[in-house]
Amino acid sequence: MKSTSFPLADFLAPVPAPIREALDGVRHFFRREYGARCRIVGGAVRDRLLGRPVEDLDLEVYGLEPERFAEAMERLGADGVGKSFFVYKLGSLDIALPRVERKVGEGHRGFAVAPARDEREASRRRDFTVNALLYDPEEERILDYWGGLEDLRLRRLRCVDPATFVEDSLRVLRGMQFAARLGFRVEEGTCRLCRGIDLSDLPGARIFGEFEKMFHGIRPHYGLYALESLGISERLWEAGLSRDAFLAAARRMARWHGAVPGLFAPYGFLAVYRQYAGAPMERILEAIDAPNRYRRVLERLPKLPERLSPSFIAALAEKEGIRHSPYRSVPELRRIAQELGVWERPFDPGVSPRELMEKGYEGKALGEELARRRREALERLDREREAKEAG
Repeated sequence: MKSTSFPLADFLAPVPAPIREALDGVRHFFRREYGARCRIVGGAVRDRLLGRPVEDLDLEVYGLEPERFAEAMERLGADGVGKSFFVYKLGSLDIALPRVERKVGEGHRGFAVAPARDEREASRRRDFTVNALLYDPEEERILDYWGGLEDLRLRRLRCVDPATFVEDSLRVLRGMQFAARLGFRVEEGTCRLCRGIDLSDLPGARIFGEFEKMFHGIRPHYGLYALESLGISERLWEAGLSRDAFLAAARRMARWHGAVPGLFAPYGFLAVYRQYAGAPMERILEAIDAPNRYRRVLERLPKLPERLSPSFIAALAEKEGIRHSPYRSVPELRRIAQELGVWERPFDPGVSPRELMEKGYEGKALGEELARRRREALERLDREREAKEAG
């Protein structure tokens, strides 16, 4: 085990004051009333070391039996959130007993849970080494049993224990979303393990939950790499990307996301992926159990042409401005949409149904005339662009 000194005041400096105060009260309560010790664990330690925001803390309490721990949680007024997991919630603190898990049945939930006796044993159950780091607020140091500090430095995801990692299929998808959220690559040995794990036991809601986290990641192209290298696309919708398709999609994701940060999610990842996928969008959306809002937006989304024309962009903005489109992060599309006045509002073909009805159009004739006027308006935009470029 390695340990690294980290003063408590420095560790907690970016943590919101109410959370710091709650932590201080809880750890002193356990030490004073029960002689027990608290450790900060999991994502909070990882994110603090990466300089990322920390909005909540996970604590493990060592030196207590489950009955005494439950008594302490009742005295604190915490709410139990796990019947057999010894987990309680107190504001922005998640407080738990350290635990070990043993596979006893099929499926993602087929585990028996029991209290762990020491930090190494408890941290072994975690998925990746960067998530298995602990912080000891009493001795003011980082505790690293599995090489997580080195993996943070190398920006890689490596499993803690290969023997137990393969027992939980959700960890494959967690590797994908962590890659996108952290900008990390999955270590090759862990990739090989992931490619051999069956995903058929995962419920749709859990699958989509991990995909949605990936869609909002800071490095979506890292999520794409994990999606393909871990064999997720092959197993969920039976069609991965070719090498050339992957490289093209990754370049687009990196370029678009970098050009307009914050505008890429939530549909941008799939909008790019569908350009190169060998499976239809409806099959992909079904495989990840996407909600209806994804289907409404993406199933009818046209593929981007090699050369963006004003008519294509105006047609894309037929119902609402381009700022609401999954393609809103494409720099060239954004620029032309703003020039055409369709970034914030729908395209106006210059004629309304009411105007045509006042001229005597009705029924089928009304629809045909509206379509003809719309086509003329779109064609006019392209002619105007060609004339401008020629001049």
